[in-house]
Amino acid sequence: MALNPFFLHGTSSEQFLVQDLINEHIRMFGMEVTYIPRKMIDIDNVFNEVQSSKFDDNFILEAYLNNYEGHTGQGDLMTKFGISLRDEITLTISKERFEDFISPFLIGRLDGAEADSSYDDGSTVKISSRPKEGDLIYFPLSSRLFEIKFVEHESPFYQLNKNYTYELKCELFEYEDEIVDTNITDIDELLDDQGYLVDLTLVSAVTTATATATIGTGYIREIFLTNDGYNYTSAPTVAISTAPAGGTNASAVATLKTVSGSKTIDQILLTNAGAGYTVAPTITISGGGGTGAAATCSVGVGVTGVVSLTMTDYGSGYITAPTVTVAGPGSGTTATVNSILYSGNLFSRINTVDSLRIINSGVGYTAAPTVTISDPAVLSGIGTFELGEKVTGGTSGTIGRVKNWNKEDLILRVGNVSGTFADGEVITGAESGAVYAFKSSTENETINDKYQDNLDIESVADSILDFTESNPFGTY
Repeated sequence: MALNPFFLHGTSSEQFLVQDLINEHIRMFGMEVTYIPRKMIDIDNVFNEVQSSKFDDNFILEAYLNNYEGHTGQGDLMTKFGISLRDEITLTISKERFEDFISPFLIGRLDGAEADSSYDDGSTVKISSRPKEGDLIYFPLSSRLFEIKFVEHESPFYQLNKNYTYELKCELFEYEDEIVDTNITDIDELLDDQGYLVDLTLVSAVTTATATATIGTGYIREIFLTNDGYNYTSAPTVAISTAPAGGTNASAVATLKTVSGSKTIDQILLTNAGAGYTVAPTITISGGGGTGAAATCSVGVGVTGVVSLTMTDYGSGYITAPTVTVAGPGSGTTATVNSILYSGNLFSRINTVDSLRIINSGVGYTAAPTVTISDPAVLSGIGTFELGEKVTGGTSGTIGRVKNWNKEDLILRVGNVSGTFADGEVITGAESGAVYAFKSSTENETINDKYQDNLDIESVADSILDFTESNPFGTY
């Protein structure tokens, strides 16, 4: 049997009246909250999950607090990880107000339909005409952030054939390295120093290494590897027979390379070419776990070449070994040299040049030549890192998101770190273009969560019971 045609079941005018009454009721008995939509920055397309997101928009919206007697949910719980707060609230907002005053500001909104909208910074946001699960609500009464877990859009159920409100079921927001930059101090400061953070100490300026050369006669010009050996586990010792009386003994080191899974000698480089040799000395290679290596050398008798190099400034900020250029003799053979970076743990020497080694001492020098060492990759830091931008380590490829940049102290705090930043590498900001180099790096891995007090609980517990005893509850 059909409905009675003489009774109306939801005209537009009736629906507008109900909506206006609901809007007025919420304005009278509700409160102002801040609605903060979530933007997705990094999305794992394999597992279809958001790896990184940010909140940088805010909208003031009136809302009615359903649970006026206090927070619902499980409240404060004692867990094995400490005290956990599980407070929940339920808010009712006007459907019309949301669609008219918030949805239009969400870029790329398609009327009534969901879409992905991209921003200039590479982030995306799920767009729809209704609030989204995962968005945040700042609740001013308790100064807390709540995350929308469910949006009920059918309560009350189709009065006059239409819905007029959204019921937002919210839980206390648990921070997971999201970027919060709403430009509202009370909100942004809630999450300061929370999450897995790494402090990177940068340097604004680095220095170029310098060295001087010494020339002499009766020196070893070059070492020739006649057999590179095999099965080495470490660099072998290279011994050179002594120079005649009044001369200077030569010294050299070996470097390794891997061929077909076996380590062999790559080069033998002179750390001192010696002086006073009249015939080619004997070169003996021993140790290193391998065998079979052999080498000979040529000697510069009656001619002058570069016999040693002295570091006058180790420089700073070197990520890779710099190129070394020795001035030519004018007439003769130019010496060739390479550099070795410092590999120890001395703080002041990290990312500096350790020493220079002679490949060929050259021939024909009449005066000590000029030695030029190339500059570090970045001579001075430039730019200002932006909050939330992606930074990348030039050597390790590690990626992080900027949480704070203290330009005065040159401390860059990053979160959402994938990998480990290497000491001395260059850090580059993807959006700001800021570039700074390390003289050293310090990682301070801290997790600050005001809802988790397990460390305090553990410390107090240790003062009550000593579990280092075999029986902390008695004497037997």
